[in-house]
Amino acid sequence: MTTAPDALTIHQLLGRIVYFHALHIAPEQRTDPPSQPGPMCCSHRAAPGRRSAAEVLTDSAWNALLEVATALPAHHRPCPSASGSCCATCRIIAAAAAVAGGWATTEHRAYRHGEPTAQLVTACRNAAADHIARVFAAQHNAFCPVLAASRAPEPQALPGADTLPLTGELLALWADPAATTRNPVASWLNHCTGLADVRRVLDSRRSTT
Repeated sequence: MTTAPDALTIHQLLGRIVYFHALHIAPEQRTDPPSQPGPMCCSHRAAPGRRSAAEVLTDSAWNALLEVATALPAHHRPCPSASGSCCATCRIIAAAAAVAGGWATTEHRAYRHGEPTAQLVTACRNAAADHIARVFAAQHNAFCPVLAASRAPEPQALPGADTLPLTGELLALWADPAATTRNPVASWLNHCTGLADVRRVLDSRRSTT
């Protein structure tokens, strides 16, 4: 079982998602044609004795992740259950996957002027869903069968800071949240004000290697 980092670290990581999305991703998002709704966010009801999504996520910092996800194309729709008894972890799984997939697509388009492969987007989605949901589940003691069955992709299948910096950092930070204060993954991102800046840094770093 994953050990949950302290609440302050989790809040900082969630804040970084909101900050990078607002500053870098949202301004570059294309207006794609409306997509068909994906699977509903909830795979099952909360287990007996466990708090539901409505109870766990209401007024929670984790709502920031859900809000970013809803701003991305093809995000999973909110659970339609009127009782609010759906599994909170499943909602986080769906939101994390939507964020990573959207970021990877937007970054790839901005740096390479083309579409990423389906394999790359799927790997990013699966890794984020696994890493982020495990932190959430550990914090709230909310493990579920869907998360228990998930397997993160091998590291070599994922983009790094030299390929898709924002997406790579997102995945690396959540893979080991305890390391965030000791070893920033790509601290130069803090000095960029948009994806055009990120691309210039990438081009400069590649030209000197």
